[in-house]
Amino acid sequence: MSRKKANLIFSTFLIMMLALFFIFPLVWMIASSLKQEKDIYSQMTSIFAFLPSTNPKDWGVAYQQLFSRFPIFRYILNSVVYAISLTAGSLIVNSLAGYAFAKFDFWGKKALFAFLISLMVIPGATLLIQQFQVAKQLGILNTMLAVILPGMSSPFAIYMFRNAFEAIPANVSEAAEIEGAGSFRIFWSVLLPMAKPTIATIGTLSFIGSWNDYVWPLMVLNDSNQFPLQVAITNINNTQPVYMNQVMALLAISTIPLILVYAFFQKYLVQGLGSTGNGDK
Repeated sequence: MSRKKANLIFSTFLIMMLALFFIFPLVWMIASSLKQEKDIYSQMTSIFAFLPSTNPKDWGVAYQQLFSRFPIFRYILNSVVYAISLTAGSLIVNSLAGYAFAKFDFWGKKALFAFLISLMVIPGATLLIQQFQVAKQLGILNTMLAVILPGMSSPFAIYMFRNAFEAIPANVSEAAEIEGAGSFRIFWSVLLPMAKPTIATIGTLSFIGSWNDYVWPLMVLNDSNQFPLQVAITNINNTQPVYMNQVMALLAISTIPLILVYAFFQKYLVQGLGSTGNGDK
């Protein structure tokens, strides 16, 4: 056996082991949601822990009981509204800022961009108190705006869009100007369509970040009817009686959208993160 082939076999084996290591909690979670409560504990130490109930009638029981006990549809709708609104706002705000840094010259541009880059090393948790105070002064606490607005702007997203737009040759914008297009028309109709990998990357990361966000909505929301799914999970997990198969069903429901979004945008996500933006479609 050649050395190249041996390295390929070893690499494939290692990747498979890592994949199994990361995927087995997900498999256990879904399997546990498709069986009775008592079976979860009795099968905990056997291979059957990773298999659903042998009786298909048990598969939907935990989900039916979960939806009958709690307003799950409301929590899901809240999370969808938060995630879509924040993603759309993030794409608009950050792409416009990135466009300004890439294509316009203004006083203090370099210093402002350097300050923006320096913000990327500051942990977001250290800014929560300041953000809360700003939301309080604006009078938007316990509203959906309090959850959506602070997450729209991101130094990393602005940096990504700036790189994507800066990599597009200047003659593209100049040709559009000759045709009579204004600055916004150039941005919207010419440059933005050429930054599809960056749009998909920032959109996917914004959606996932909003969907998984727990601390910030918990800080600014008091009305349980406005809770996103991640905050509701904690409340449901603390509501007696607690049934493990129902908890696993709820976790499975919260995971499915993330898997679908990542699977759909995986190509663009890898392309956008793997490059600094070259203007290609």
